[in-house]
Amino acid sequence: MNSLKSITFGELTGYMIERIIKRSITKRLFRGKAIVLIGARQVGKTTLIRELLRDRDYLFLDGDDPLVKQRLTNPNTKEIETIIGNSEIVFIDEAQRIENIGITAKIIHDQFKSVQLVMSGSSAFELRNQTNEPLTGRKFEYFLYPVSYEEYEQSIGYLDAIKDLENRLVYGFYPDVINNRGEEREVLNEITQSYLFKDILSFANIKKPEVLEKILQALAFQVGSEVSYNEIAQLTGVDKNTVSSYIHLLELSFIVYPITSFSRNLRNEIKTNQKIYFYDNGIRNALIQNFNPVQLRNDIGALWENFLMSERLKRNHYHQKYCNRYFWRTKQQQEIDYVEEADGKITGFEFKWNPKAKTNIPSNFVQTYNAQVEIISKENFREFVGG
Repeated sequence: MNSLKSITFGELTGYMIERIIKRSITKRLFRGKAIVLIGARQVGKTTLIRELLRDRDYLFLDGDDPLVKQRLTNPNTKEIETIIGNSEIVFIDEAQRIENIGITAKIIHDQFKSVQLVMSGSSAFELRNQTNEPLTGRKFEYFLYPVSYEEYEQSIGYLDAIKDLENRLVYGFYPDVINNRGEEREVLNEITQSYLFKDILSFANIKKPEVLEKILQALAFQVGSEVSYNEIAQLTGVDKNTVSSYIHLLELSFIVYPITSFSRNLRNEIKTNQKIYFYDNGIRNALIQNFNPVQLRNDIGALWENFLMSERLKRNHYHQKYCNRYFWRTKQQQEIDYVEEADGKITGFEFKWNPKAKTNIPSNFVQTYNAQVEIISKENFREFVGG
């Protein structure tokens, strides 16, 4: 392998967790387009690409390396040819750190037809802004989440995964968390303190990082509830527009994502509100510094809902199940936790950690939208989160 920096896959993980999209990416190698893998920091992008290129020779270029940054910023074709040499595969890691990487990638794609370019990046707002226009029609783009429950179960087996479910609700699915048993709290604190804000602070010119942290903590306490920007503004001492722009940055950096309310026919439906979920339970719990076991928590409903929402997101993305996603609520407080609309069909889902908990399904939702409503509990959740 022609490489500026070499790390074996075995050094990066305690054991192999096969990522679902590995097969899809492998099929796209040498199909005439660049491969771009995006995701939050520390979710395993570098590990995944190294694994799928394991039996091949490739040039590894680290976007955090000052020399790499210097040489790949606005190079001409001759300079790129010198860097690439005889390499048939070029892997640029942390590509968002390199200024104008989109233009450089376009030159590699257009001028070196036999070279397969692979790039990874952790910052959507930077990497996508830089690559979308130059690489239009020239790339296959993939998104990598933290490890999914489906991937985890396939790796360690059904019984062990079920046995570990409560731990995963508390600590989440970041690879380093999974691979450092007994040290989950320290690993999550390191991720949140050292990595979580890195892209936002460096690229978005945030003036008040402490405000960003307060907003995140407020969102962590409101998982499963409708979010009021006005309320968060009062809690954090900034104006509503600042709250809105900071939350947008948190979305672009893959920390949180919104779900809007579903509304079509009924006059008393809530039409403009949204809920905000975290991509990972462990990150959410680290922000509020609550790693108590499930039995000692009063927020198990929120943990369960956030887990199911993020796992469904992974499942739909990896298995290409396309749908619109909402929650539903009326002014009379009737609600459905989660609504999917696919091919004209509307399905509602109610999330209950306790399978024996009483559930009232709003009849006006079912009748108005000819909808089915399913109750998802710890006894039947595997089909909901699996392919």
